[in-house]
Amino acid sequence: MGFGYNKAMIEPHVPVLYAEILAHLDPQPGSLYIDATLGAGGHTAGLLEAGALVLGLDADADTLAVARERLARFDRQATFVHANFAAVAEVAPAHGFAAVDGVLFDLGLSSLDVDEAGRGFSFRREGPLDMRFDRSQGPTAADLVNTLTADALADILYEYGEEPRARAIARRIVERRPLQTTTELASVIEAVTPRKKGKGGIHPATRTFQALRVAVNDELSALEKGLGAAIGLLKPGGVLAVISFHSLEDRLVKQMFKRESTGCICPPRQPVCTCDHRAVLELVTRKPVVPGAAEVVRNPRSRSARLRVALKL
Repeated sequence: MGFGYNKAMIEPHVPVLYAEILAHLDPQPGSLYIDATLGAGGHTAGLLEAGALVLGLDADADTLAVARERLARFDRQATFVHANFAAVAEVAPAHGFAAVDGVLFDLGLSSLDVDEAGRGFSFRREGPLDMRFDRSQGPTAADLVNTLTADALADILYEYGEEPRARAIARRIVERRPLQTTTELASVIEAVTPRKKGKGGIHPATRTFQALRVAVNDELSALEKGLGAAIGLLKPGGVLAVISFHSLEDRLVKQMFKRESTGCICPPRQPVCTCDHRAVLELVTRKPVVPGAAEVVRNPRSRSARLRVALKL
Protein backbone atom coordinates (compact mmCIF):
# COMPACT_ATOMS: atom_id res chain seq x y z
CA MET A 1 0.00 0.00 0.00
CA GLY A 2 1.41 3.43 -0.95
CA PHE A 3 2.17 6.27 1.41
CA GLY A 4 -0.07 8.57 -0.62
CA TYR A 5 0.11 12.35 -0.73
CA ASN A 6 -1.68 14.90 1.38
CA LYS A 7 -4.35 17.13 -0.14
CA ALA A 8 -2.12 20.20 -0.29
CA MET A 9 0.26 18.36 -2.60
CA ILE A 10 -2.52 17.89 -5.16
CA GLU A 11 -2.75 21.62 -5.82
CA PRO A 12 -1.45 22.56 -9.27
CA HIS A 13 2.29 22.42 -9.78
CA VAL A 14 3.83 24.58 -12.49
CA PRO A 15 5.49 22.16 -14.93
CA VAL A 16 8.95 22.90 -16.29
CA LEU A 17 9.18 24.66 -19.67
CA TYR A 18 5.37 24.58 -19.95
CA ALA A 19 4.97 27.25 -22.61
CA GLU A 20 7.83 25.83 -24.69
CA ILE A 21 6.36 22.33 -24.60
CA LEU A 22 2.92 23.48 -25.72
CA ALA A 23 4.44 25.62 -28.47
CA HIS A 24 6.41 22.67 -29.88
CA LEU A 25 3.66 20.05 -29.50
CA ASP A 26 1.00 22.47 -30.83
CA PRO A 27 -2.02 20.45 -29.63
CA GLN A 28 -5.21 20.62 -31.70
CA PRO A 29 -8.71 19.34 -30.93
CA GLY A 30 -8.85 15.58 -31.44
CA SER A 31 -5.09 15.13 -31.85
CA LEU A 32 -3.40 12.24 -30.02
CA TYR A 33 -0.54 12.62 -27.54
CA ILE A 34 1.36 10.43 -25.12
CA ASP A 35 2.68 11.89 -21.89
CA ALA A 36 5.16 9.16 -21.06
CA THR A 37 5.99 10.66 -17.64
CA LEU A 38 2.67 12.00 -16.44
CA GLY A 39 3.75 13.12 -12.95
CA ALA A 40 1.26 15.58 -11.47
CA GLY A 41 -0.23 16.12 -14.94
CA GLY A 42 0.82 19.72 -15.53
CA HIS A 43 1.86 19.39 -19.17
CA THR A 44 -1.02 17.06 -19.91
CA ALA A 45 -3.49 19.59 -18.52
CA GLY A 46 -2.36 22.04 -21.21
CA LEU A 47 -2.79 19.42 -23.94
CA LEU A 48 -6.26 18.51 -22.71
CA GLU A 49 -7.35 22.13 -22.43
CA ALA A 50 -6.50 22.49 -26.12
CA GLY A 51 -8.88 19.62 -26.90
CA ALA A 52 -6.30 16.87 -27.47
CA LEU A 53 -6.66 13.26 -26.35
CA VAL A 54 -3.86 12.10 -24.05
CA LEU A 55 -2.52 8.77 -22.86
CA GLY A 56 -0.67 9.39 -19.59
CA LEU A 57 1.79 6.85 -18.23
CA ASP A 58 3.52 6.81 -14.87
CA ALA A 59 5.48 4.10 -13.09
CA ASP A 60 4.40 5.52 -9.71
CA ALA A 61 0.87 4.46 -8.75
CA ASP A 62 0.51 7.20 -6.12
CA THR A 63 1.53 9.96 -8.51
CA LEU A 64 -0.82 8.55 -11.14
CA ALA A 65 -3.69 8.75 -8.65
CA VAL A 66 -2.88 12.43 -7.99
CA ALA A 67 -2.90 13.20 -11.71
CA ARG A 68 -6.15 11.30 -12.20
CA GLU A 69 -7.81 13.40 -9.50
CA ARG A 70 -6.42 16.68 -10.80
CA LEU A 71 -7.52 15.90 -14.36
CA ALA A 72 -10.87 14.31 -13.53
CA ARG A 73 -12.75 16.97 -15.48
CA PHE A 74 -11.13 15.67 -18.67
CA ASP A 75 -12.22 12.07 -18.10
CA ARG A 76 -13.40 11.59 -21.69
CA GLN A 77 -10.14 12.89 -23.17
CA ALA A 78 -7.57 11.30 -20.87
CA THR A 79 -6.47 7.69 -20.40
CA PHE A 80 -4.28 6.85 -17.41
CA VAL A 81 -2.06 3.76 -17.22
CA HIS A 82 0.24 2.58 -14.44
CA ALA A 83 3.29 1.64 -16.49
CA ASN A 84 6.91 2.53 -17.08
CA PHE A 85 7.53 4.29 -20.39
CA ALA A 86 9.79 1.40 -21.36
CA ALA A 87 6.54 -0.49 -22.05
CA VAL A 88 4.96 2.24 -24.21
CA ALA A 89 5.24 0.16 -27.40
CA GLU A 90 2.81 -2.37 -25.91
CA VAL A 91 0.66 -0.03 -23.80
CA ALA A 92 -0.10 2.66 -26.39
CA PRO A 93 -1.69 0.49 -29.14
CA ALA A 94 -3.75 -1.34 -26.53
CA HIS A 95 -5.42 1.98 -25.66
CA GLY A 96 -5.91 3.33 -29.16
CA PHE A 97 -2.69 5.35 -29.41
CA ALA A 98 -0.88 3.36 -32.11
CA ALA A 99 -0.16 6.44 -34.26
CA VAL A 100 0.16 9.74 -32.40
CA ASP A 101 0.85 13.43 -33.03
CA GLY A 102 3.33 13.84 -30.22
CA VAL A 103 5.14 12.17 -27.34
CA LEU A 104 6.51 13.95 -24.26
CA PHE A 105 9.14 12.69 -21.83
CA ASP A 106 9.65 14.91 -18.76
CA LEU A 107 12.41 12.94 -17.07
CA GLY A 108 13.71 13.03 -13.54
CA LEU A 109 11.77 13.20 -10.31
CA SER A 110 8.27 14.51 -9.78
CA SER A 111 8.10 17.26 -7.16
CA LEU A 112 5.58 15.06 -5.38
CA ASP A 113 8.19 12.34 -4.98
CA VAL A 114 10.93 14.72 -3.85
CA ASP A 115 8.69 16.24 -1.20
CA GLU A 116 7.43 12.91 0.16
CA ALA A 117 10.00 11.69 2.71
CA GLY A 118 8.63 8.15 2.61
CA ARG A 119 9.81 7.69 -0.96
CA GLY A 120 13.47 8.02 0.02
CA PHE A 121 14.55 10.25 -2.87
CA SER A 122 15.67 13.25 -0.83
CA PHE A 123 18.70 13.41 1.45
CA ARG A 124 17.15 16.48 3.09
CA ARG A 125 14.26 14.50 4.61
CA GLU A 126 14.59 11.38 6.73
CA GLY A 127 12.92 8.38 5.15
CA PRO A 128 13.54 4.78 4.13
CA LEU A 129 16.14 4.14 1.44
CA ASP A 130 13.62 3.09 -1.20
CA MET A 131 13.94 5.23 -4.38
CA ARG A 132 11.73 2.98 -6.52
CA PHE A 133 9.33 4.70 -8.89
CA ASP A 134 7.20 1.56 -8.88
CA ARG A 135 7.13 0.22 -5.33
CA SER A 136 5.43 -2.99 -6.40
CA GLN A 137 8.63 -4.47 -7.78
CA GLY A 138 12.41 -4.48 -7.83
CA PRO A 139 15.20 -3.95 -5.29
CA THR A 140 15.36 -0.80 -3.18
CA ALA A 141 18.29 1.54 -2.69
CA ALA A 142 18.77 -0.08 0.72
CA ASP A 143 19.16 -3.46 -0.98
CA LEU A 144 21.96 -2.10 -3.18
CA VAL A 145 23.69 -0.15 -0.42
CA ASN A 146 23.66 -3.06 2.02
CA THR A 147 24.49 -6.00 -0.26
CA LEU A 148 26.78 -4.88 -3.11
CA THR A 149 30.55 -5.02 -2.87
CA ALA A 150 32.47 -1.79 -2.54
CA ASP A 151 33.68 -2.13 -6.13
CA ALA A 152 30.16 -2.67 -7.47
CA LEU A 153 28.84 0.29 -5.50
CA ALA A 154 31.69 2.50 -6.68
CA ASP A 155 30.95 1.59 -10.30
CA ILE A 156 27.32 2.66 -9.85
CA LEU A 157 28.27 5.96 -8.20
CA TYR A 158 30.80 6.78 -10.90
CA GLU A 159 28.79 5.62 -13.92
CA TYR A 160 25.36 6.97 -12.94
CA GLY A 161 26.32 9.85 -10.67
CA GLU A 162 29.66 10.91 -12.17
CA GLU A 163 30.88 11.03 -8.56
CA PRO A 164 34.67 11.68 -8.50
CA ARG A 165 35.01 10.24 -4.97
CA ALA A 166 33.01 7.12 -5.81
CA ARG A 167 35.52 4.60 -4.42
CA ALA A 168 36.04 6.43 -1.12
CA ILE A 169 32.30 6.82 -0.60
CA ALA A 170 31.63 3.18 -1.48
CA ARG A 171 34.27 1.95 0.96
CA ARG A 172 32.82 4.09 3.77
CA ILE A 173 29.29 2.83 3.01
CA VAL A 174 30.46 -0.78 3.30
CA GLU A 175 32.23 0.02 6.58
CA ARG A 176 29.14 1.67 8.10
CA ARG A 177 26.34 -0.56 6.86
CA PRO A 178 23.63 -1.58 7.39
CA LEU A 179 22.13 1.76 6.44
CA GLN A 180 18.36 2.09 6.39
CA THR A 181 17.50 5.79 6.08
CA THR A 182 18.26 8.67 3.74
CA THR A 183 19.82 10.76 6.49
CA GLU A 184 22.08 7.89 7.60
CA LEU A 185 23.42 7.56 4.07
CA ALA A 186 23.81 11.31 3.65
CA SER A 187 25.82 11.51 6.88
CA VAL A 188 28.18 8.77 5.71
CA ILE A 189 28.75 10.61 2.43
CA GLU A 190 29.36 13.94 4.17
CA ALA A 191 32.04 12.29 6.33
CA VAL A 192 33.95 11.46 3.15
CA THR A 193 33.08 14.58 1.16
CA PRO A 194 32.41 17.50 3.51
CA ARG A 195 30.25 20.39 2.39
CA LYS A 196 32.06 23.31 0.77
CA LYS A 197 31.93 26.54 2.69
CA GLY A 198 29.64 29.24 1.35
CA LYS A 199 26.49 28.96 -0.75
CA GLY A 200 28.05 27.62 -3.93
CA GLY A 201 28.20 24.00 -5.05
CA ILE A 202 25.87 21.05 -4.63
CA HIS A 203 25.26 18.94 -1.53
CA PRO A 204 27.88 16.15 -1.18
CA ALA A 205 25.13 13.48 -1.36
CA THR A 206 23.57 14.74 -4.60
CA ARG A 207 25.52 12.56 -7.03
CA THR A 208 25.30 9.43 -4.89
CA PHE A 209 21.52 9.73 -4.49
CA GLN A 210 21.14 10.32 -8.23
CA ALA A 211 23.28 7.29 -9.02
CA LEU A 212 21.35 4.98 -6.71
CA ARG A 213 18.01 6.19 -8.07
CA VAL A 214 19.13 5.64 -11.67
CA ALA A 215 20.39 2.16 -10.82
CA VAL A 216 17.31 1.15 -8.80
CA ASN A 217 14.96 2.13 -11.63
CA ASP A 218 17.24 1.10 -14.52
CA GLU A 219 16.49 4.55 -15.89
CA LEU A 220 18.92 4.79 -18.80
CA SER A 221 17.96 1.43 -20.32
CA ALA A 222 14.28 2.28 -19.89
CA LEU A 223 14.82 5.67 -21.55
CA GLU A 224 16.61 4.19 -24.54
CA LYS A 225 13.85 1.63 -25.01
CA GLY A 226 11.09 4.19 -24.47
CA LEU A 227 12.55 6.71 -26.93
CA GLY A 228 12.91 4.06 -29.61
CA ALA A 229 9.32 2.97 -29.11
CA ALA A 230 8.07 6.58 -29.15
CA ILE A 231 9.68 7.21 -32.52
CA GLY A 232 7.85 4.19 -33.88
CA LEU A 233 4.50 5.42 -32.54
CA LEU A 234 4.73 8.90 -34.07
CA LYS A 235 2.86 9.80 -37.24
CA PRO A 236 4.86 11.55 -39.99
CA GLY A 237 5.16 15.13 -38.77
CA GLY A 238 4.68 14.01 -35.16
CA VAL A 239 6.76 15.68 -32.46
CA LEU A 240 9.03 14.05 -29.88
CA ALA A 241 9.91 16.33 -26.96
CA VAL A 242 12.25 15.32 -24.13
CA ILE A 243 13.10 17.28 -20.98
CA SER A 244 16.16 15.93 -19.15
CA PHE A 245 17.69 17.02 -15.87
CA HIS A 246 21.20 15.58 -15.78
CA SER A 247 24.00 15.04 -18.25
CA LEU A 248 23.56 11.28 -18.56
CA GLU A 249 19.97 11.63 -19.73
CA ASP A 250 20.69 14.57 -22.00
CA ARG A 251 23.66 12.79 -23.57
CA LEU A 252 21.57 9.71 -24.33
CA VAL A 253 18.79 11.83 -25.87
CA LYS A 254 21.25 13.90 -27.89
CA GLN A 255 22.99 10.81 -29.25
CA MET A 256 19.74 9.07 -30.19
CA PHE A 257 18.38 12.20 -31.87
CA LYS A 258 21.63 12.60 -33.81
CA ARG A 259 21.68 8.95 -34.91
CA GLU A 260 18.02 8.88 -35.93
CA SER A 261 18.31 12.15 -37.87
CA THR A 262 21.31 10.86 -39.85
CA GLY A 263 21.26 8.72 -42.97
CA CYS A 264 24.37 6.58 -43.22
CA ILE A 265 26.02 5.80 -39.89
CA CYS A 266 28.87 3.72 -41.26
CA PRO A 267 32.41 4.59 -40.08
CA PRO A 268 33.63 7.78 -41.84
CA ARG A 269 36.45 6.04 -43.72
CA GLN A 270 34.26 3.23 -45.05
CA PRO A 271 34.04 3.79 -48.84
CA VAL A 272 30.63 2.13 -49.39
CA CYS A 273 27.58 2.31 -47.13
CA THR A 274 26.55 -1.07 -45.74
CA CYS A 275 24.40 0.01 -42.79
CA ASP A 276 21.17 0.73 -44.70
CA HIS A 277 20.31 3.22 -41.97
CA ARG A 278 17.75 5.87 -42.89
CA ALA A 279 16.97 9.08 -41.05
CA VAL A 280 13.56 9.00 -39.36
CA LEU A 281 13.82 12.27 -37.41
CA GLU A 282 14.50 15.91 -38.19
CA LEU A 283 16.05 17.97 -35.43
CA VAL A 284 13.92 20.93 -34.37
CA THR A 285 16.27 22.15 -31.64
CA ARG A 286 19.97 22.04 -32.53
CA LYS A 287 20.82 23.09 -28.99
CA PRO A 288 18.78 22.31 -25.88
CA VAL A 289 16.17 24.82 -24.79
CA VAL A 290 16.70 25.92 -21.18
CA PRO A 291 14.42 27.77 -18.73
CA GLY A 292 14.60 31.54 -18.67
CA ALA A 293 15.76 33.47 -15.64
CA ALA A 294 12.18 34.22 -14.55
CA GLU A 295 11.23 30.54 -14.54
CA VAL A 296 14.31 29.59 -12.52
CA VAL A 297 13.42 32.22 -9.92
CA ARG A 298 9.83 30.91 -9.80
CA ASN A 299 10.89 27.27 -9.73
CA PRO A 300 14.56 26.67 -8.73
CA ARG A 301 14.21 22.95 -9.55
CA SER A 302 13.89 23.91 -13.22
CA ARG A 303 17.44 25.27 -13.42
CA SER A 304 18.97 22.05 -14.77
CA ALA A 305 16.19 21.28 -17.30
CA ARG A 306 17.17 20.76 -20.94
CA LEU A 307 14.58 20.36 -23.70
CA ARG A 308 15.31 18.68 -27.03
CA VAL A 309 12.71 18.36 -29.78
CA ALA A 310 12.61 16.35 -33.02
CA LEU A 311 10.10 15.81 -35.82
CA LYS A 312 9.16 12.41 -37.32
CA LEU A 313 9.87 12.30 -41.05
